[in-house]
Amino acid sequence: MAQHAENSYYVPHGTKWPMVGSIGLVTMLASAAFWMNDYRTAPWTFMLGAAILIYMVFGWFAQVIRESESGMYNAQVDTSFRLGMMWFIFSEVMFFACFFGALFYVRALAVPWLGGEGTGAATNELLWQGYQAVWPTAGPGEIGGPFLTIPAFGVPFLNTLILLTSGFTVTMAHHALKKDHRKALVFWLFATVALGALFVYFQALEYHEAYTVLGLTLGSGIYGSTFFMLTGFHGMHVTLGAIMLLVIAIRCARGHFHPDHHFGFEAVAWYWHFVDVVWLGLFIFVYVF
Repeated sequence: MAQHAENSYYVPHGTKWPMVGSIGLVTMLASAAFWMNDYRTAPWTFMLGAAILIYMVFGWFAQVIRESESGMYNAQVDTSFRLGMMWFIFSEVMFFACFFGALFYVRALAVPWLGGEGTGAATNELLWQGYQAVWPTAGPGEIGGPFLTIPAFGVPFLNTLILLTSGFTVTMAHHALKKDHRKALVFWLFATVALGALFVYFQALEYHEAYTVLGLTLGSGIYGSTFFMLTGFHGMHVTLGAIMLLVIAIRCARGHFHPDHHFGFEAVAWYWHFVDVVWLGLFIFVYVF
């Protein structure tokens, strides 16, 4: 297909994918509700909805890739893609800001208040006698039982080095793409994917140790909730980012993208750098302090 003129904007016609995705999401949502009410068929319909959603993702992305490789997108479409990715990353920033905000609120306000700060020691002794307002804490009564924390300069520090290295490798891949060095491009991309997988592997080991050795679980009061909420969502983002990088690496190996036209690559690289920055905040405020 010929590329659209610079003063025209490509609009897909008659696409089925939004409807397919909506059906999958509604099926999953309804099934989850029935599942919580112990309907036997709910797990199966939930998996059906997930399968429909996966089908939509593969089909829709394949269509976009075909349109891009056939030259149907011009500079205006590229600008729209960039703005869309910027707003998406901004929404992710706000997503994690909420969880960091919860952590800071608990540490700076809620826990000191429970310890009597601002309310008087007498109030503290009356309501929670003997409670020590120190962090980390499971709260008054040590909800979930005693636990130990994960040392910052063990697996978390190793994972920090891994993610920082992955930021370097994806940048090297970008430089290779701009110079049209295909072998180096594919090598650096697969190296980034491997580092992402290694990060997730070490985080899984960390979670296993937390549950089986340290007594630190999702039920370990406010500390367990904030710890697993922040690190768990970040691990999910690393997993999704590694999958996206794998798709980009396969596309690069098949000859997709060009030195002057490769926003699909850039979008994933932006996302990966965002994941790196979030982890630095996690390492400092969750593990170190």
